[in-house]
Formats: sequence, C-alpha cells, structure tokens
Amino acid sequence: MSRAETVPFETTLMVRDCCLCLHVQRAARALARRFDDALRPLELTNGQFSLLMSLNRPKPAPMAGVAKLLAMDRTTLTAALKRLVRRGLVKITSDVSDRRGRNLELTSEGKTLLASAMPVWERTHADVEALLAEGRPESLRRNLQALSVMTG
Repeated sequence: MSRAETVPFETTLMVRDCCLCLHVQRAARALARRFDDALRPLELTNGQFSLLMSLNRPKPAPMAGVAKLLAMDRTTLTAALKRLVRRGLVKITSDVSDRRGRNLELTSEGKTLLASAMPVWERTHADVEALLAEGRPESLRRNLQALSVMTG
C-alpha cells in the first residue's frame, strides 16, 4: 500500500488566498448574517425574505420554477415554506392543469409583511453596496450570475 502524500502548508495558504469557492462562501455567510440581523425585528430571515420576494407576482408561481429561481431542490423549498405557511404568509394550492404540481402565492399578510420589509432591505442593501468600490456592485452581480449558471 502506498503512503499518502501530505499537502504543504504553503498550498493551504495559496488555497486560502485564491479559492473562489471559499471567498464566495465566506461573503455569502457574512451577507446572510447582515440581512438576518436587519430583518430580525420583522421575524424574517434573509432566506425567507428572498422566498417571499420570489412569490411577489401577479399570478401564483409554480413550485418548480421558484425552486429553480432560488437554486433549491424541492425538498428544501418545501421545508422553507412550512414556517411561512404556518404564519399565514404563503398559500400553497394545487395546479389546476396538473394536480401533482403545486402553486405558491403570497397571502395579503405576506404582501403586507413584504412591504414592511422593503425599507429594511433597501437600507441594508445600500449599506452593503457602499462597501464596494464605485461601479463594482454591477460588476459583482454579473460575475456572480455567471457563476450561478455554471453546470458541473
């Protein structure tokens, strides 16, 4: 049996300094904490806010489309919806064209809470964008969108 080689510490430092995956994960966690803290008085997490926002449409949204938009599998989306449904913020109905499908829509309470959350989101978002150099927010968005559509 051959002996496994060790990875030199210098390699660890190189990965720490240049790994896109690590840097995106760290930034995502920091952003999530910042938005969670801002939305906490409304008893919302950043993930719940994003989910409510994804349902802010003129017509009910198919569950599969929402899962794709949020880059979630259906099981994760179903779990995320449970608390919002219990709070009366989201309604789940059967799709009339396919009884196996589910449609999601904001209730009037969900719409009201989302409207209350918008000023909080706007302030927090402006604060975050101010941390980036001029012109960088749009560039960052484009780069993140390019990474989000990568296929493995």
